[in-house]
Amino acid sequence: MDFTGILAGILQGFRVTALVTFYGMLWAVPFALCFGVLQYLARGPARAAVTTVIEFWRSSPVLILLFMLYYTLPSFGISLSGMTVGAMALGLNIGGYGSQAVRAALQALDRGQVEAGLALGLRRFDVLIAIELPQALVAMLPTFVNQFIQLVKGTAVVSLITLTDMTFRAKEIAELTYNPVGIYTALLVSYLMVCYPATLLGRWLESRVGIAHRGSREI
Repeated sequence: MDFTGILAGILQGFRVTALVTFYGMLWAVPFALCFGVLQYLARGPARAAVTTVIEFWRSSPVLILLFMLYYTLPSFGISLSGMTVGAMALGLNIGGYGSQAVRAALQALDRGQVEAGLALGLRRFDVLIAIELPQALVAMLPTFVNQFIQLVKGTAVVSLITLTDMTFRAKEIAELTYNPVGIYTALLVSYLMVCYPATLLGRWLESRVGIAHRGSREI
């Protein structure tokens, strides 16, 4: 099998890779925003509890999370599909890192803006939604793009729970023909074909958002 054939065979697993990435983002983004904001606002024992949840998902190896969710939960009567497990494990792990970007972006804002909003009679939640988050999102964007790319690359491990992603397809081809150099070079090229356009899109979004943000400040 020539290189083109190997590449085409590996890309047959792109649909699964894309689905795991998409569903993973559905876990990652809400988790990052909710827990990042909670860690920013909470105090005392509540903050400690939020931090514990974040650190569990952020510090746990994705491989262990996959095996725990896929093979251990059925012992407690909870059976999840490989797609659900892959998306959840990857998404919450990435979301744990993303939550720190959210918290850091909010903490970096001038505290005087919050005090001014409260002085105008706005509720704390209104200040967060109307004043803080719109500015913080600009600072979060580069990190979120990087986390998305990390999520795409992280999908390579879902082959271990029998999902036929691109890495799984590479393993199948390796069983049919002994060509490790060609197969894993093609696998590398496959992930590059997926991740590099995301990098370019991220740079474009950063520039557009940065221009819009500067324009609003000038007004």
